Amino acid sequence: MNRIVLTNGCFDALHIGHIRLLKFASEQGTWLVVGLNSDASVRQLKGEGRPVNRQEWRKEALESIRYVNEVVIFEETNVARVLEEVNPEVWVKGGYTLQTLNPAELAVARRRCIQIRLFPAVADISTTLLLNKSKS
Repeated sequence: MNRIVLTNGCFDALHIGHIRLLKFASEQGTWLVVGLNSDASVRQLKGEGRPVNRQEWRKEALESIRYVNEVVIFEETNVARVLEEVNPEVWVKGGYTLQTLNPAELAVARRRCIQIRLFPAVADISTTLLLNKSKS
């Protein structure tokens, strides 16, 4: 029996933090679905100039990682609808605490009895840090 796991994010410029998150998420079940923010939702979340990689490229990159079974692109700035549609047993969030999760997303997870697993941010690495470093 498959145990579906969902994680989500922009995954704009893949780095070791992303890879470790995906590995951790894949270990929580048997089928890992990655919810990928569309180009428009990344712009809303991160501002002009983002994403640096188009959603098709980000999707293809994620699909090439052995831990990932499926990638779904979503237009919203939060993953509540994807949580409803995928209905995973486990939802993995990287770099968050329960207090910093989006309330709409948290409400769906609780109503659906989805286990929430938090993965700590990998120190000194993020897409924003990488992009800022490349500008200096």
